Amino acid sequence: MAHHHEHEHDHDHAPSFGCGCGCGEHEEKNPRTMVIRIALSLALLIGFGCFPVGGPVRFALYLIPYLIAGWDILKEAGENILHGQVFDENFLMALATVGAFAIGKYPEGVFVMIFYQIGELFQDRAVEKSRASISQLMDLCPDYANVEDEDGALVQIDPKLLAPGAVIVVKPGEKIPLDGVVISGASSLDTSSLTGESAPRDVALDDAVLSGCINLTGLLKVKVTKAYGESTVAKILELVENSASGKAKTERFITRFARYYTPIVVLCALALAVIPPLFLGSWIVWINRALLFLVVSCPCALVISVPLTFFSGIGGASSRGILIKGSNYLEALSRCEIVAFDKTGTLTEGTFHVSSLHPARGVEEEELLAKAAAAECYSDHPIAQSLRKALGKDIDRNMVTDTEVLAGMGVRAVVDGKTVYAGNHRLMDELVVRTEDNAAVGTLVYAVEEDRYLGCIVISDQCKADAPQAVSGLKGLGVKITAMLTGDSESSAREVASALGLDQVYSSLLPDQKVTCMESLLKKKGEKGTLAYVGDGINDAPVLTLADVGIAMGALGSDAAIEAADVVLMDDKPSALCTAIRIARKTMGIVRQNIVFSIGIKVLVMVLGALGMANMWAAVLADVGVCVVCVLNGMRALGVKHL
Repeated sequence: MAHHHEHEHDHDHAPSFGCGCGCGEHEEKNPRTMVIRIALSLALLIGFGCFPVGGPVRFALYLIPYLIAGWDILKEAGENILHGQVFDENFLMALATVGAFAIGKYPEGVFVMIFYQIGELFQDRAVEKSRASISQLMDLCPDYANVEDEDGALVQIDPKLLAPGAVIVVKPGEKIPLDGVVISGASSLDTSSLTGESAPRDVALDDAVLSGCINLTGLLKVKVTKAYGESTVAKILELVENSASGKAKTERFITRFARYYTPIVVLCALALAVIPPLFLGSWIVWINRALLFLVVSCPCALVISVPLTFFSGIGGASSRGILIKGSNYLEALSRCEIVAFDKTGTLTEGTFHVSSLHPARGVEEEELLAKAAAAECYSDHPIAQSLRKALGKDIDRNMVTDTEVLAGMGVRAVVDGKTVYAGNHRLMDELVVRTEDNAAVGTLVYAVEEDRYLGCIVISDQCKADAPQAVSGLKGLGVKITAMLTGDSESSAREVASALGLDQVYSSLLPDQKVTCMESLLKKKGEKGTLAYVGDGINDAPVLTLADVGIAMGALGSDAAIEAADVVLMDDKPSALCTAIRIARKTMGIVRQNIVFSIGIKVLVMVLGALGMANMWAAVLADVGVCVVCVLNGMRALGVKHL
C-alpha cells in the first residue's frame, strides 16, 4: 500500500471515466447542440420514412439524418484508426451502422446512431451531475478573504495571496478562508462541511479555526497560520480530486477486460459474418446478425459505470466527513475482517478527567478537591488542569503561597496558611503518610494537609461517548476481531477493553512491539479479508502503513494524519468507521450489480442476435439502455444519507 502520494499532476480536471478502449473518452459535447442534432435527425428519419422511394435516392435521403446524428462518431473513429487505436466504441458503432447501410437497412442504421447519441448525452449528463454533486459538496472555500486596510475599511482579496501571520476578518455567515487562530471575538462555527457533524462548535480567543467552516454568529479576527496551499480545505480538495488515481482491483480488471474484449468481439462478429454463409448461404442474413452482434457488444456500460460508482462512493463518504484516498481503499474497507485501534485519542478522549473522589473519614469530597486543586493552581500539567476543571470555580490564588514542584512526586503549597501536599504514592511514602487502599484504575492523586490525610482523587482518560457503539456496530457488520494496541498499562487497557467489549488487548507496547502485534493479527484474517488500523496518524505511522487500510482518527487539521492514513475520519468519532464500511459495502454491491447486469444482458442479446432471434432495435436497447441503467445505478453511491 503506497503512502507517498504524488501531487504533481494537474488537479483542475475531474477524474476521467475512460477505459483505454475509447469508451467515455470522447470529447465533451455541447448538450444543447446535441439535442438539436438528435431532434433534427429524428424528424428527418420519420419524415423520409413517409416517402416511398428506393435506390440511390433513398440512400441519399437517409444519409442526411445519419451524418447529422453521427458525423462526430465517424470522425473520431477515423482519427483513432489513424493513431493506431482501432478497437474502440466509436469503431464498433461506425462499423455496425455503415454495415447496416451496406446491406440496405438505412432506417435501422440511422436509428442506431440516433439512439446511441441519446444514450451518450444521457450518460454525459449523469456523469456531470455526479461531478457537480461532489464539487458542490467540496465547495468549502470562498473566493475572498476580508483584510483591513490602513483606514480600517475591509478589503476583499484572494486567500491564495495571504501568508501566515496576516490578520483576516470573518463576518457572520461567511466561510473561513484560511486556517488560523482567533485573536479577537467569539462565535459558533458550522463545521459540517468538514466533519459531517451538524452541532455548532464554539470558538473564542486563542482557539484554532479551520478553513471551510462557516462563521455563524459573532465577528472574528483570525491570524492566519497556514498559506492557502497548506490549509485544511486545500488538502481535502486535493485528496478528493486525487481519489480516482488509486484504482481498485475491480476497476483494473474492467480496464484489462475492455482492452482484450473489444478485438475478440470484432473477430467473433467477422467469423459470424463469414463462416456460416460458407455452409448455409444467405450472406445478407449473417452479415446482419454480425452487425447486431457488434452493436450490442460495446462494453461502455461497464467502463463508464464502474469508475463512476467508485467516484460517487468516495464523494458520498466525504459528505459524511470521511476522506477515502482511492477506490482501492474503498474496496479494501468493504472486505474488513479485523479492526485494531490505538487507545489514547482514538477510543478515549485523550484528556484527563476526575473520575472519582475517595475522601478520608471526616473529610467532605468538596474539601478534598478544593485543597488539591488549590495546591496545583499554578501548574499547567494535564492532571492539575483536570482538578481545576472538576472544581468548576475560580481559585483565589492570593491564599496560595510558597508553591514548590516536587520532581516525580507532586507539589507542595501553603493554602490558607496550612501546608498542603498533592501527589502520587511516592510522595505519600516520603511523607510517611498512611493511605487507604484503592483499586480504582487511573492516575491516583493523594492529598495531605499538614499531617492529616485528606483522601485520594482518581483521574482517568474517559472513553469517547460513541466508542461502545462503534465496537458493537463493527461486530454487527461482521468484523471478526476487534483489538486494541496501546502503550498504556495493562490495568488501564483492560478496563477500557472491558467497557467497550473488545476481543483482544495488547498493552504496554513500544512502537516496534505494535508492529509485531499487527503482524500476528494479519495472519488471522481470511484470504480475501482485510485489516484496518485506526490511530491518531501521528505516532502510529509504522502501524498505519502495515495495515491494509490505515485510518486516522481525530484528524481535523492534523497534517501528519492526513499524510499517513488511507482513510481520514474528520469528526473524531470512532463510530464513523462503521459508516465508512457501510458506504464501502454499498458501493461494492452496486459495482457487482452493474457487472452482472451489463454482462448478463449483453451476452443474452448477443446469443439471441447470433441465432436470429433479436433485431437491431433489441441490440440498440441492450447497448444504450443497459449503459443508462448502470450509470443511474452507479450514482446511487452518492446517496448515503440514510446509512
